[in-house]
This record gives sequence, C-alpha cells and structure tokens, in this order.
Amino acid sequence: MDVTAKIKQILSQRGWSAYRLAKESGLSESTIANIIKRNAIPSVDTLEAICKGLGITLSQFFADGDLVEVTPKTRELIDCWSGLSEEQRDAALVLLKNMNQK
Repeated sequence: MDVTAKIKQILSQRGWSAYRLAKESGLSESTIANIIKRNAIPSVDTLEAICKGLGITLSQFFADGDLVEVTPKTRELIDCWSGLSEEQRDAALVLLKNMNQK
C-alpha cells in the first residue's frame, strides 16, 4: 500500500487541506508538506499522529474498506455496546434502526 497516496486520498475525500491535517494532528506544516508534496514515507509515530488527527486508527488506515471516523461520541457508543448482552445488543439495534427511519 502506498501510504502517501492513502493520506492524499483521505484528505481529498474529506476536503481537507494539508494545513488542516497539520492542525488536527499536531504536526508541523512542513512535516505534512514533506509527506504530501515530496512523497516522503512517514514514521510510525508520525502516521499515528496523522491517524489520530483524522479520527481513525492505524488499522482503519490500512483497511481496504471505507473509513469510519471514530469521534469521542462514537468511541463512547462502542464502549457502551461492548458491555451489552447479545439480547441487549439486538434490542439496541432494533431501536437504532427505528430511529433512522423517522
């Protein structure tokens, strides 16, 4: 996988600039520019910071499917979901599907 191309693809999909990625990830603009414009391969630490800025995990970054942004609310929902029994999960899923239909 071309890491640099994947970063560019995600930025394009979101309509983000390199400046915004730098601000969201806490990295310098020059670091992001080196990756995007010069096709520099980021270190693992830098890629982790980029993923955190994008609201995704490293595993999501390398996954072949669609990216799902993990916001604090999404993380809270996943944490709550994990504590439910199978029966409770089924009931919650029915409730959520009904809420989406309205």
